Amino acid sequence: MDTATPAVTVALHDGTRVVAECVQVDARRHGELLLPAVDRVLADAGVKLDAVTDVVVGVGPGPYTGLRVGLVTAATFGSALSVPVHGLCTLDGLAYAAGLEGPFAVATDARRKEVYWARYEDARTRTEGPSVDRPADIADQLAGLPVVGAGAVLYPEAFPDARGPEHLAAGALAGLAAERLAAGEELLPPQPLYLRRPDAQVPKNYKVVTPK
Repeated sequence: MDTATPAVTVALHDGTRVVAECVQVDARRHGELLLPAVDRVLADAGVKLDAVTDVVVGVGPGPYTGLRVGLVTAATFGSALSVPVHGLCTLDGLAYAAGLEGPFAVATDARRKEVYWARYEDARTRTEGPSVDRPADIADQLAGLPVVGAGAVLYPEAFPDARGPEHLAAGALAGLAAERLAAGEELLPPQPLYLRRPDAQVPKNYKVVTPK
């Protein structure tokens, strides 16, 4: 599952292929959409939740609120089912879904007129990032490269060679995780990858008031 972008997406993978998948794009309803999506995917696959052997969750980078929904839900399932929970960089899932062979980049919307981005040698190999920057600040650095994802679509002046997919589908995340696990690789811990401080911060010169 992944909730690090406006896409709320869940998939079930049997180790060989994607059995069922759900993708809904709604940046404001991650908490509302995720669990029904899990139910829908399991129903489409004709299996019960207790058949799940591993949980894979996108760890971002992404905005705080949406990202936490997927991570907390994944941790809850892992605890309830006593199964391992694995993390994967959301940008890696998009790169894998794009399937490009030459050098390229992935960029998602980071809001504040910025993008989360990373550079790839191929669909499975990240060579730089993830980072967060203004598109104009990295346009020269990525000049001539195809750029996959919603960040490229939002800023065509910086990324003229925008490629799909625009949003991540969890089937790609699951497929990449299955490949890496089968090869004996360790995945990331299911911890959020924020890259920047949250919007809400304690004001400077804040005075703590204690009751007498």
